[in-house]
Amino acid sequence: MMRAVVVAGALLLGFGAVVAQQDAVKHAQTFMKGNGKNAGALAAMVKGEKPYDQATVDTALAQFADTAKNLPTLFPDSIKGLKADGDYSASSKIWEDKAGFSEHIASFGKVVTDAKGTIKDLDTLKATLPVIGKQCGGCHETFRVKNS
Repeated sequence: MMRAVVVAGALLLGFGAVVAQQDAVKHAQTFMKGNGKNAGALAAMVKGEKPYDQATVDTALAQFADTAKNLPTLFPDSIKGLKADGDYSASSKIWEDKAGFSEHIASFGKVVTDAKGTIKDLDTLKATLPVIGKQCGGCHETFRVKNS
């Protein structure tokens, strides 16, 4: 009887750990999808597909800033090697090169902070969005992998 209780408890703990890991992956994905949605909204303005809207710019920059603030906690050691749903997952380089990942986070955060005080119209958005995009893309090139 005692053995059955111990086995059941161990299984529940293991299941709980798996669920927590998947929740952490989904949490990170939520931030990244939010970034993509907001970057798309800004790109549509730059391309002339949508009119310039400061509220949309401010919302996007707030999302980017929130991501920069939370990035250090979005990839705990417990999710290393887990594949996310969708096209991309976190690369193991996040954990292997923590210093490099931290540098990207700091650089992204600085670019976003600088952009908050800069973007006031379509021209400044056109000048600033590529800088933000370069930071996002540079991190993706190194710290993201395509799921097979």
